[in-house]
Amino acid sequence: MKIDALMMDPKDNVVTCVREVRVGETVRYRNGEQECAIVAKQDIPFCHKIALEDLGKDAPVRKYGEQIGKTLEPIGAGMRVDHTNIYSVPRDYASEYMGGGKAQ
Repeated sequence: MKIDALMMDPKDNVVTCVREVRVGETVRYRNGEQECAIVAKQDIPFCHKIALEDLGKDAPVRKYGEQIGKTLEPIGAGMRVDHTNIYSVPRDYASEYMGGGKAQ
C-alpha cells in the first residue's frame, strides 16, 4: 500500500500528509498493522495535518499521542488542521512529571 500520511500514535485524531493532497483524493495511512484511508474534503498542503474524525469546537487535537491543541471551530473528517483552526493549550508539566503538581 502506498502511504500518503503518517500516524504517529494510535491515539491520534490527525495524520500528517507526506505529499500535497487535492480535494477528493484518498489519503492512505497505517495505524499499526492496519491499513486505513480517508477522503480529503479540502486541499491539504505537504506536511500539513488532516482530521481523521469530526472534531467539534474546543475538541482536543491529538498528535504523537498527546494533545497538541484544541479546535477553534468544528473541523470535519477529511479537512485540513492547521494554525487557522486550532490553538495551543499550555501543558502543566509539573503535574505530569511530579505526580499531580505536588512537591515530592
